[in-house]
Amino acid sequence: MRQFASMCLGLALLFGLAGCGEKAAESATGSKPGKAKNLHIAVIPKGSTHEFWKSVQAGALEAGKEFGVEVTFKGPMKEDDRESQIKVVEDFVTGGVDGIVLAPLDDTALRQPVEAAKRADIPVLIIDSALKDVEVVSFVATDNFKGGETAGHEMERLLGGKGRVVVLRYQEGSASTREREDGFLQVMRSNPDIVVVSENQHAGPTTESAQTKAESLLAPLKRPDGSLDVDGIFCPNESSTFGMLRALQSNGWAGKVRFVGFDASTKLIDALRAGEIDALVVQNPHRMGYLGVKTILDKIQGRPVEARIDTGAALVTKANMDSDEMRKILEAPK
Repeated sequence: MRQFASMCLGLALLFGLAGCGEKAAESATGSKPGKAKNLHIAVIPKGSTHEFWKSVQAGALEAGKEFGVEVTFKGPMKEDDRESQIKVVEDFVTGGVDGIVLAPLDDTALRQPVEAAKRADIPVLIIDSALKDVEVVSFVATDNFKGGETAGHEMERLLGGKGRVVVLRYQEGSASTREREDGFLQVMRSNPDIVVVSENQHAGPTTESAQTKAESLLAPLKRPDGSLDVDGIFCPNESSTFGMLRALQSNGWAGKVRFVGFDASTKLIDALRAGEIDALVVQNPHRMGYLGVKTILDKIQGRPVEARIDTGAALVTKANMDSDEMRKILEAPK
């Protein structure tokens, strides 16, 4: 009887340990982090005014609430304030946060503060726009070159394969928008019947600077009858698209030239519905913010993470904007 009881105890211990092993393995490789109430994650956007960043913030805060971590969202007001963003990173490093999720507004200027964070044993994950020559936890972003190609193919379709096109770039140093511009231009250059009239002008960081640049860019392209000697326009982000839209509206050109933009806001969606914009390549910033926090938490808690996570993009047109799929993207929490 005693021998039988010992054998039962041994079997119970064996199966109990096996069960613990399975739970440990599940915790190490599972897709969701566990609760981590004492961790503090800093999320640093390029700017604070565009609707895109408000949606990133909503996603980041949702992840923080779900996984029980403190998330602080702080960045510069304007997307050309490199010094301010650098200082924000440095302040979080000095304050000793557990991890940083960063959208660098310059692919070179932010390298040094990121290296400083790494020396302080603070892991850094990059979202939205790449950083040159720095090893980071992961890069969570849209495939921006592919997004630019998508815009290019839509413009090609809208023009019937021929016409004169203008590209209003965003600003120098922004890797994400440069990749979109490059993807779009590659499609344009592959078609000998499409002429790129201008591709070297930059909108700057705000809607106001974009409108001013759009006005000066389009003025020499105005025909004697007041119409534009341009068939298509592409802009690579929310502020450049909205600034161009305002320039077209103020001159009576909106809806009279094919216009493909990038990103979405309430006013851009209204313009799409009104036929003043033909298409928008729309990212998923809410997902970007959510996965940025989730992925760096995975890293902190010892789970493997992918080096590159594509958060996806979709082409939204007047024809599909009310579909369930597109409404889910356009109506993401902000």
